[in-house]
Amino acid sequence: MEEKLWHQHYDYNVPLTMRIPRIPVQDLLAVAANAFPDKAATSFYGNEISFSELRVMALRMANAMADLGVKKGDRVGIHLANMPEYLIMYNAALHLGAIVVNFNPLYTPDELKALVKLTEVKVMLTFDMYLANIVEVKKEVDIPICIATSIFDYMGGDFSTSESLNLEKGWYHFTELLNSCENTKVPKVDFSPEDPAMIQFTGGTTGVPKGATLTHRNIIAAAYNVNVWGSPTIDFVRPEKRTVMLALPLFHVYANVVGMNFAMTACATMILIPRFEADPFMELMEGIEHVTFFPAVPTMINAIVNHPKAKEIDLSRKISLMNSGGGPIPNELIDQVKDVGIPYTEGFGMSETSSIGITNPNLGMKKNGSIGIPMIGVDVKLVDIDNGKDEVPDGEHGELLIKGPIVMRDYWNNPEKTAAELVDGWLYTGDIAKRDEDGYLYIVDRKKDMIIAGGYNIYPRDIDEVLYQHPKILDAVSNGIKDEYRGETVKAYVVLKEGETATEEEIIEFCKTKLAVYKVPKVVEFRDELPKSAVGKILRKILREEEEAKAKTP
Repeated sequence: MEEKLWHQHYDYNVPLTMRIPRIPVQDLLAVAANAFPDKAATSFYGNEISFSELRVMALRMANAMADLGVKKGDRVGIHLANMPEYLIMYNAALHLGAIVVNFNPLYTPDELKALVKLTEVKVMLTFDMYLANIVEVKKEVDIPICIATSIFDYMGGDFSTSESLNLEKGWYHFTELLNSCENTKVPKVDFSPEDPAMIQFTGGTTGVPKGATLTHRNIIAAAYNVNVWGSPTIDFVRPEKRTVMLALPLFHVYANVVGMNFAMTACATMILIPRFEADPFMELMEGIEHVTFFPAVPTMINAIVNHPKAKEIDLSRKISLMNSGGGPIPNELIDQVKDVGIPYTEGFGMSETSSIGITNPNLGMKKNGSIGIPMIGVDVKLVDIDNGKDEVPDGEHGELLIKGPIVMRDYWNNPEKTAAELVDGWLYTGDIAKRDEDGYLYIVDRKKDMIIAGGYNIYPRDIDEVLYQHPKILDAVSNGIKDEYRGETVKAYVVLKEGETATEEEIIEFCKTKLAVYKVPKVVEFRDELPKSAVGKILRKILREEEEAKAKTP
């Protein structure tokens, strides 16, 4: 790739290009196990599994599944919270050349049925808390091999059994299946970097989410990109001391690649949190000596920096680097993070780009509100929102297109969507962005989220930024709702800080001082909480559906 404008802003030791190792993803575990065999790969409620132990477990499970007939190209579903079994099964499946399919445990049986049908999984691993959902799915969809475990099995007590989980005939218990196989030889499977490694669903609350097919090359390129990009700060921490906080769910691409697979390349201990809750998390942080890297999302960061214990714990001494992703972070919250003293950066990625793509340098220039600059080997351009072809000049809004080794192969079994969104290697992201004179990019909004009111194009993020500046507001989001006169008008959904009270008029008057009149919310709804995804991303789509349902109600 020729030198680009943004390359001048790379950190002092980050190269402009990078040769991608031609290895399969599971070899990351082998490298870590050889380099630091006795170091903890996982820490789960204080109970640890070393890198060498994790590799042996993965090989035993791989060979156990091979004995059951699992082979290259088969899909292996993982329906788990963050627990050691996830890492064991993930690496076991990849050793066989199988394709990992990530399932959100919070999905309903109906949602799961559609995804299982789409991917035709041969194996499904689930756990006790959501076992009933897979039992329900299995009544209507064929899943040849079903395996179950308990979230308590690797917490240091006695292991569960098939009987204690009340497993139906034909089901396998994870630990019993693992212990039944002593074979630790590496399965003899031919690999190509272009072989699919993982199917990552892009989310969605209605219809069937698209499954982004990520190859071994995609994931390796992304994991090493994160490693090299983070080296200006990560290298300051000795490898034997490196840790990664995994409070985000591993079934999500962000935690999977930027968390788990990066941790493998850095030989970092993964601190596994099954579910993020602010109070228990802050109690855990009190007892932790140090976290090298903490990938997080804005709602998580908001809960942490506004927690009563934040000052007492002094997070600036606990965290080497925190990254925000999964959605835009308000400028007001960025300022709070800086005030707390946490080293911080923000980035942008998608399931379709192996979770990475654009981010801020760690030691270099950062700009509030900017997602940063393209990472190593990544190219971007902004094109006309209407025709999707003509590049727009700096400072103007355009749809963001991304190209590079991190971009998915295709959407699984969906050639029409693939052809529409992946053209000549360029991925049409659906995000509207602008670029400044230094090459820094700013996400303005999602193309589909744009509000058109009285002929004006309104980007909800502009309004959200203002709402977060209000001293009484903890969480907020804006949306377009139908309006007979303007076509659409702006509605704000607000969660107040504990103990605060406010009126609709107060919020609207505040917005009038900071927004053009056509952008000011006309309606404000106060809520106890906002609908969020499994990683804490506020779901405008749910709010739109609620408003549409209200409009249809007589």
